[in-house]
Amino acid sequence: MRLIGLLEVIAGKDRRYSLQGLVQETGLPKPTLHRMLQQLESTGLLQREGNGRHYGIGTRLRRLAENLLLNDSLHGARHMVLRQLVQEIGESCNLTALSGSEVVYLDRVETAAPLRFYLHPGSRVPVHCSASGKIFLAQMSLAQRRRLLSNAPLEPYTPKTLTDPEALEKEMRRVRKNGFAIDNEEFLPGLLCIAALVPSGDGGPSNLCIAVQAPVMRLDATKAKGLLPALQRATLALSRIAADSAGPAPDA
Repeated sequence: MRLIGLLEVIAGKDRRYSLQGLVQETGLPKPTLHRMLQQLESTGLLQREGNGRHYGIGTRLRRLAENLLLNDSLHGARHMVLRQLVQEIGESCNLTALSGSEVVYLDRVETAAPLRFYLHPGSRVPVHCSASGKIFLAQMSLAQRRRLLSNAPLEPYTPKTLTDPEALEKEMRRVRKNGFAIDNEEFLPGLLCIAALVPSGDGGPSNLCIAVQAPVMRLDATKAKGLLPALQRATLALSRIAADSAGPAPDA
């Protein structure tokens, strides 16, 4: 249980911990904590970073978290929301989450239209030039966003990709004001995407988005905005599913 508690401490904040910092945070003796860190590092749940004196989330723990999102008991209910949304608007829809410096597709329902882009669950797209990625970036603090993007180069995937930090910051302000984000051929030529955040139950940051994708010959930015009411109804439905799965609040 102490190992689990230690993982919760490290995963619970957007920072990297030194051994001394963890001693202060947990109150555990330094020799005990050092031994625990060695155990977690040896299994890939934690990894050393920077100068080797700081610890962060390891690849194995990150993959575990992603697999839980992909395969949890909420999947069926969430999938039905996506299916209903696709039936309503006639375009492919994704459920997405932020994973490191990328956006991962947790689920996807394809349109029946013959012309479409095939991106399966588990696919990863860049955070800076995807609609969902912009949503996740926009809810971060400026410091968090800069830290993330400084380690994720703003690669130009198409001529429309935003690669200038100032231009991207301007886009973040627009996303926060509008409550949605659009990728207009910024990741793949010919693909337009609009995304909205799934509200968290406590009003804090969320790590779920719904995104609609379609070829630009069928969907332009103006038409995409017309899909927002349906998209937002779906985000609220997913938010209710998450709240119901959490059960009643414990008695004070």
